[in-house]
Amino acid sequence: MAHLSKLPAVMATLALGCSLGLGAANAAEGGLYDWQPCPNSLAVEGGAEPAKKWDLTLSPYTHHWSHNPEHKPVVLVAMDSHLKGGRFCGLALFSNSFGQESAYVYVGQQWDGLFGNPKLFTKVSAGLLYGYRGQYKEKIPLNNLGVAPAIIPSLGYTITPQDSAQVFMLGTAGLTFTYTRSF
Repeated sequence: MAHLSKLPAVMATLALGCSLGLGAANAAEGGLYDWQPCPNSLAVEGGAEPAKKWDLTLSPYTHHWSHNPEHKPVVLVAMDSHLKGGRFCGLALFSNSFGQESAYVYVGQQWDGLFGNPKLFTKVSAGLLYGYRGQYKEKIPLNNLGVAPAIIPSLGYTITPQDSAQVFMLGTAGLTFTYTRSF
């Protein structure tokens, strides 16, 4: 568990490295920027091309609905890859509410222009959540094999074409506040 205290530093280094690396890869034809990890079947046939290819999301804070003295700060870094029709796939690495290294692999849909406001958007993702182990295994539903299904909706606001803020709704657990940089 000693390596767990280094998780925020590792995540910050990964986030910085990804943001610098993606900027450089954008200039190289056929580089990392053009790599598509999502399955082609996820794209909407005839759907609009995405305005962005990648999102790097960082979370500095999670608010829990109820206080638990065992709760630890949640630190999250995620990468999303976008496809035609508002679809995306991604991977989030985070320390969960109990200080355990965790991951969420997912696919999702984004809808822009919510309520007629071009800066307001909503997303929903569905995927598999890993990391709630030991005495915390039962803190998430259906975690029978150490991996549980999850559906996470969010509401976001576009600050600039490259920057946005989002609030992720974590069911009965709480809210995660994030900053996203798009490439």
